[in-house]
Amino acid sequence: MAVLQMQKIGICALKKDRQEILEKIQTLGTIELSDDKSLKALDGFVTTNTKELSRELSKKLSLTEQALDVMDTFSPETKGMFSSLEGKPLIDKEKLTHDMQNAEAITELADQVIKWSKEYTENKALVSKLNEKIEGLKPWQELDIPFDLTETKKTKILIGTMPPDMDEAKIHELVQKKCDEDINIDLEVVCMDSDASYIVVIAKKDISGKVEDALRSGGFAKSSLGYDKTPKEQIEKLETDIDSTNQANIELGNRIIESAEKRDKLREAGDYFRMRLKNVEVSGELKQSERTFVMTGFIPKDKASRVKELLEGSFDCVIELADVTDDDEAPTVLKNNAFSSSAEGVLESYGLPKLRDIDPTKVMSYFYVFFFGMMLSDAAYGLLMSIGCFIVLKKFPKMEDGMKKMLKLFGFCGLSTLFWGVMFGGYFGDAPTVIAKTFFNKDFTIKPLWFAPLDNPMRLLIWCMLFGVIHLFAGLAIKGFQELKEGKVVDCICDVVFWYMFLIGLILLLLPTDIFASISQMTIKFPAAVVMISKVLTIAGMLGILLMSGRGHKNVALRIALGAYDIYGVTGWLSDVLSYSRLLALGLATGVIASVINMMGSMVGGGVLGAIIFTVVFIFGHAMNMAINVLGAYVHTNRLQFVEFFGKFYEAGGKPFEPLTTESKYIEIK
Repeated sequence: MAVLQMQKIGICALKKDRQEILEKIQTLGTIELSDDKSLKALDGFVTTNTKELSRELSKKLSLTEQALDVMDTFSPETKGMFSSLEGKPLIDKEKLTHDMQNAEAITELADQVIKWSKEYTENKALVSKLNEKIEGLKPWQELDIPFDLTETKKTKILIGTMPPDMDEAKIHELVQKKCDEDINIDLEVVCMDSDASYIVVIAKKDISGKVEDALRSGGFAKSSLGYDKTPKEQIEKLETDIDSTNQANIELGNRIIESAEKRDKLREAGDYFRMRLKNVEVSGELKQSERTFVMTGFIPKDKASRVKELLEGSFDCVIELADVTDDDEAPTVLKNNAFSSSAEGVLESYGLPKLRDIDPTKVMSYFYVFFFGMMLSDAAYGLLMSIGCFIVLKKFPKMEDGMKKMLKLFGFCGLSTLFWGVMFGGYFGDAPTVIAKTFFNKDFTIKPLWFAPLDNPMRLLIWCMLFGVIHLFAGLAIKGFQELKEGKVVDCICDVVFWYMFLIGLILLLLPTDIFASISQMTIKFPAAVVMISKVLTIAGMLGILLMSGRGHKNVALRIALGAYDIYGVTGWLSDVLSYSRLLALGLATGVIASVINMMGSMVGGGVLGAIIFTVVFIFGHAMNMAINVLGAYVHTNRLQFVEFFGKFYEAGGKPFEPLTTESKYIEIK
């Protein structure tokens, strides 16, 4: 239950070692660089313009990423179901540096792959255009003259389209009518379809103008096709062009697929450029003189001396360490044991504690696993869940840290579920009883070690509320501990002790009442001394809250008003306690749905057919029930932490620790 102590670190080193020092710090991943305002006053220290080099590296990085995308399109990798858990391959730093001496050839390959891809795309677009041209020529296939033949010595040739309802007779009639004289023309309707009538008209040159005007009045549109071949010949030529273009694309695709064999080298180059880019960007922010540079940042205290020794032993530099002050915006790093660290992701999703605040992860982790198991509460589900998680953790040790923590947390939650399943007698619901009765005609039941919630739900409800009170009181205790740690003794008494007195007194007054007896089906009687103590605690706590909640105000009336408002806040405590009834609700839901699945599977009865149907329904039904209720338990357990538990004491606001690291995408530096 601790936030790792941080220290400020200042480094002054020779400018010639700048890149190597930054690379070493990147590899260590333990220092978060920060902008120290005091450095602005240093004479002779300025920043360096690294924009040109950054642009160059960005361009190379972009080339490798685009080339990889192209390779993935043409030659996708076959990945297993759990490939995302395998982690990144480890690469020795010296080997990577040696391989990147040939980085220019790798970027040339990436550039060539991108050019091939562009050419491939252009060819596909060209094929589409050629096909469109063929479609446009198909209605003219019977035309036996080229489109560019527009006239002879004595005649004019008009090639074009008319509306689809214009047949040969109607066109002749239109021409004669519009020209007001008997005109001889040679007309051929090449094709008619639902779009147009495709016609060729040959007329003497002296009347061709009148003929064309007459045709236009009827909707004639002159063809814009100007091929020097007949439509049939032109279609054959276009088809030949399509075949050659497609063949070129096959060759381009094969080249890209062959180049995909060097995909790993491109990935290494991409990460190398990514690291170098980060290095250069940081270099541009550092204060530098003619021969030296300085940098400041934050480092975990337990790593500071080792990093100082390592850097001073490898480079000519001076390193200073200092404790952080309240004015420093130091980042937060959590430090917990192997069990509690698995729940750090839950806390981080809500918000990190500030540097000097208490880390509630350890306390929260035990309650989290405890409540999760209660909500799922089936021994078989818990066993499957824990075995699955721990097998995956064992098989994929290099998986991403966040995923590793989550699987470990679910593994522990599975063990808790197993425990509560045994306590409540849930094994795939009532599967042992149903299987024994249906297929063996035997009465068999695995009795719960404690009690069965379906038989006595009110008893479980009382226990859920008791666990809720303990959870809430733990949050209040952390608040008091934090205030004592900061030396706020009065605040601890007024904001914590008085509330403990008030709430414990109310609980002791509630337990002997008829209302509690009717709910719990238990009759509790306290001795007179205990009754008196409960009254004294309630009154004393209430008066303390009434008089001291507004202690920051001098106006007595305002102080009492604020105190009365705080006392009214006890209704919020009641609401919070009732929220823990979700432990009962989700636990019952898991058991009831599991029992219904078993009943549905056994409806056919025994025998071979009954066994087959039962198996299918059992596997599918319980898989769905487990998935849904694991999700429900996860969501509602988080809610109990975020709303009820954290609401009593926790104020997030910590800044996450973001050290200068390699920030690789595909590989991990050994």
